[in-house]
Amino acid sequence: MTPEATADRIAAAVTALPAVAGLHGGRFGEVVTLGIARRVPGVRVGEEAVTVAVTARFPFVAGELAEAVRSAAGIGDRPVHVVVADLALPEETAVKEKD
Repeated sequence: MTPEATADRIAAAVTALPAVAGLHGGRFGEVVTLGIARRVPGVRVGEEAVTVAVTARFPFVAGELAEAVRSAAGIGDRPVHVVVADLALPEETAVKEKD
């Protein structure tokens, strides 16, 4: 599987988690997997590790969220680093869900 396809699969699985409001590309767009024609922000698939940066829904328990993201990522051959890059407060989440 290509890094781009792996990143797409991870992105879909992680964004389906209830504690995750979305993926986060990083302040300068550094958490990204580059494909041939596009980018997959919020997931960086490397040869030695995978990084997933998320916007978490408040409230959350960091350890539980990290374990859920690692499990959803389904990567067994290298470490998965989880970064909580932003926080979605309940009122922000409610407004986005209504739209």
